[in-house]
Amino acid sequence: MKKILFVLLAFAAWNVSAQKGVYYPSAKNWEHKSPAFFNIDTNKVNDAVNFAIAHETTQPKNLWLSQAMQFGKEPFSDPIGPMADRGPSAGIIIYKGYIIAEWGNPSSVEMAHSVTKSMVSSVVGLAYDKGLISALDDKVFSYLPPIEEANAEAQLNENPIAKKSFIYPFETEHNRKISWDHLLRQTSDWEGVLWGKPDWADRPSDKVAEWTTRKRFEPGTVYKYNDTRVNALALAATLVWRKPLPEVLRENVMNPIGASNTWAWTGYKNAWIVVDGKMVQSVSGGGHFGGGMFINAYDMGRLGLLTLRKGNWSGKQILSEDWIRKATTPTTANTGYGFMNYFLNTDRKLYPSAPATAYAHIGNGTNAIYVDQENDLVAVVRWIDDKSIDGFLQRLLGALPAKK
Repeated sequence: MKKILFVLLAFAAWNVSAQKGVYYPSAKNWEHKSPAFFNIDTNKVNDAVNFAIAHETTQPKNLWLSQAMQFGKEPFSDPIGPMADRGPSAGIIIYKGYIIAEWGNPSSVEMAHSVTKSMVSSVVGLAYDKGLISALDDKVFSYLPPIEEANAEAQLNENPIAKKSFIYPFETEHNRKISWDHLLRQTSDWEGVLWGKPDWADRPSDKVAEWTTRKRFEPGTVYKYNDTRVNALALAATLVWRKPLPEVLRENVMNPIGASNTWAWTGYKNAWIVVDGKMVQSVSGGGHFGGGMFINAYDMGRLGLLTLRKGNWSGKQILSEDWIRKATTPTTANTGYGFMNYFLNTDRKLYPSAPATAYAHIGNGTNAIYVDQENDLVAVVRWIDDKSIDGFLQRLLGALPAKK
């Protein structure tokens, strides 16, 4: 027993020692340093910032209109979650934990779209780390009780029994084959309708017959980016935790990393279930149909810094290193994608100017949290044209001091 205690104390001492000299912002203060403090070329950093501002997305600031323009040809494309107007180009650059540049209004709380998927990944990771999910290859259906759908209108009319119904999103022959890993990697080919959105309503094929009658791909074999399936994962995670996912995220991630109280994670107006006799909203994993994370650039930067530091925050392991390793490991189905929404720079296909080990949490807009462990660098870039991110990174990385 004494030997075990000694090992634990030694590990704790090592962990604290390993964090010495590594800066983490406090909840109340995030230190700023000039680029010159780190021998970074200030003019080149300014050039990168100006490039981001000059290449602001052309998407309308009215995101309702943006939704209609981008996805208006889709059936069932109407939003059923909250949306809000976006601001102008904004962002922050974080080097060795310190903010060395910022532009626009980083404090503005705005939609992060599919950056939200990385929040879904995180709460599933927490469940895995805590043993609520035993193995990622386990079939999801085996974890879920019957899911009672809560009709908010019926509740308000004090007649909840009249419209009581149950949903079984993982009970088809195909869906019973789906594991947690398949959902996290967007290789499940989950079939069904959830919150009024069929799986084929998200970026459907032009061939109508393929939407409803095609043969399903075996889970794990084919990658397909799909918000409806992400929402199925969020629903499953809610049932595993047996409480709202925003509550899980706030208690286990956002508060420990000193995030503000201004962010909100929302779902669709009809996405309510009953958990242990209480109405709980099953939040959405992106903003395609509305909802998802509404968050400022500083809080996004903290999340990027957390994954940069392999889940550790000032000596506390919030997400296990094992989880971060899994999240940044690709599969043959898509060598540029880990767990949602870890877009990998494998073979430098995502960002040719960046190291192959870099990755980004990316959402429509474009909203991006660029994470670069080789350079101890995080950059939050909001509302930039997606084809211009590599140009921004080329200028930013060119400003860094040469490696010895």
